[in-house]
Amino acid sequence: MATAKETILWRVRRATRDVPEGERPGDVPVERGYRKEGDGARAGTVDRFAAHVAEYEATVHRLSGDDLPDAVGKILEKRGLRRLVVPPGLPEGWVPGGVEVLRDDANARLSNGVLDASDGVLTGCALGIAQTGTIVLDAGPGQGRRALTLLPDYHLCVVREEQVVDLVPEAFARLEATVRDEGRAVTFISGPSATSDIELNRVEGVHGPRALEVLIVG
Repeated sequence: MATAKETILWRVRRATRDVPEGERPGDVPVERGYRKEGDGARAGTVDRFAAHVAEYEATVHRLSGDDLPDAVGKILEKRGLRRLVVPPGLPEGWVPGGVEVLRDDANARLSNGVLDASDGVLTGCALGIAQTGTIVLDAGPGQGRRALTLLPDYHLCVVREEQVVDLVPEAFARLEATVRDEGRAVTFISGPSATSDIELNRVEGVHGPRALEVLIVG
């Protein structure tokens, strides 16, 4: 009787028996006919992004730039959050008074214990993707290293309307230089962290923040 490994290898050989011996994957062109750019109006793209983010059980707010500092203060006060992690490069005006700021720095990084014990983290982002309701972080200014948005239980993220793209390929095109030239870690966030077991019992906060709140600034 054949082993499972032998059976799998036999099936692979059988499926590829018509492939010439010297042929390599790059020798055969693959048609990639998917859309690479959105064709919708700008306002519609941002509206779709907001709707899809909310579908992931994240809390979404729409506001103007002038209202941002006041909105952050009211949100933190409503949730009773007092100890807030702040990444390098975050605009000073985003952080309201009356909050204990825990600043992460390349020369003085916050420990995992401090991050875990904080009330939450406030960051910007690199991009938002309307097609999937996804927020993209690339470890740039105002975003910080990946641990800052994985260990705290609450993530408040600011997304500017001009950062929202329509489709996933557009996001990858914008990120290409960052990934290729700078080698920064890229994180894709679609809603609060959650997982389900085989019986579909949902558990939140396993792999990241239990709560995600998004401020879309126009």
